[in-house]
Amino acid sequence: MSDLYERAQALDAADELVGRRELFALDDTVYLDGNSLGALPRHVAARMQDVITREWGSLRIRSWDESGWWTAPERIGDRIAPLVGAAAGQIVVGDSTSVNVFKAVVAASRLAADGRDEILVDATTFPTDGYIAESAARMTGHRIVPVSPADVPAALGPRTAVVLLNHVDYRTGRLHDLPGLTAAVHAAGALAVWDLCHSAGALPVGLDAHGVDLAIGCTYKYLNGGPGSPAYLYVAERHQAAFDSPLPGWTSHADPFGMTPEYTPADGSVRGRVGTPDILSMLALEAALDVWEGVTVEAVRAKSLALTDFFLECVAAYVPEGRVVPVTPVSHSERGSQVSLRCENADDTEPVMRALIERGVVGDLRRPDVLRFGFTPLYVGFADAERAARILAEVLAA
Repeated sequence: MSDLYERAQALDAADELVGRRELFALDDTVYLDGNSLGALPRHVAARMQDVITREWGSLRIRSWDESGWWTAPERIGDRIAPLVGAAAGQIVVGDSTSVNVFKAVVAASRLAADGRDEILVDATTFPTDGYIAESAARMTGHRIVPVSPADVPAALGPRTAVVLLNHVDYRTGRLHDLPGLTAAVHAAGALAVWDLCHSAGALPVGLDAHGVDLAIGCTYKYLNGGPGSPAYLYVAERHQAAFDSPLPGWTSHADPFGMTPEYTPADGSVRGRVGTPDILSMLALEAALDVWEGVTVEAVRAKSLALTDFFLECVAAYVPEGRVVPVTPVSHSERGSQVSLRCENADDTEPVMRALIERGVVGDLRRPDVLRFGFTPLYVGFADAERAARILAEVLAA
């Protein structure tokens, strides 16, 4: 035990990102739930105080212009773009992830060639993606085909219009092959739509480099935008002129203040907008993104892999054999930024997580038997990983 403890101290001392933790409002808790809700960057509160008291309180409606409220969806989209490997002008921020899934799937089905009437959906997907895709299929006359990501190449065919996949499985932390699957989808003549909720801000994505057609993602996990912070929609530049949104709201109109009865879509990523932007949460997100100044996604990914490797090593050393089994892949090429452990007895899952939280280790669970631990490299360290594994062992041995 002392060896792993001492190694954790040495690894933290050598960590190039160790100073980033001071940018967040954290206590002595080991917070391993940033894959559900990221921690609060300290400076966001002061920024929001200014937004509320000066921009809203004093300037009032003038802030749509003078404080840049109107252009916030595209401006913040351009700040997220480098984190997911996209050039400027392709991401718009606004609405929820679910709403953006709907926009992307319906728009992609409209972009697909005639005669293609199947939408392949990740069978292991976060439930909302599946619900939204099924509704989109009913509305467009398409047929839903649930398929495991590994089986996508074999399931593709001349009727495939769209494939909706998660980059990282929310339950197991498995990282799917975005480059290879996107290439297979394109080779079959279909469009690829990716959900980046569990990868953006944790690992390189490469939307432009790998030719992704459309993508969506939330901002309250690894991007630390706050509870319910707005999601984003990526539309590759090559598709923007033909992008036909199923939700053509007034703020995506070419002349939004013309108030004409006919809809004429704006150019570029603005087409992804719908209604009035949710300014308070959007500007909190914009401020939160400041923690990325001077940080590369590659550095974050390197630390993420080192952290999860070290945590798995500590679990193997500390936890009684057979009490938990890792379900997150060992291979770096197949691992996101979380570690999921399956309990030997499903009935133990909730009591174990409750006991961990009471002892200062915050993770979460996915029924029936999975303990999830998310590692956000900007504020989680190696001593956190060692302490979490040690306390997990103590809880399981009790």
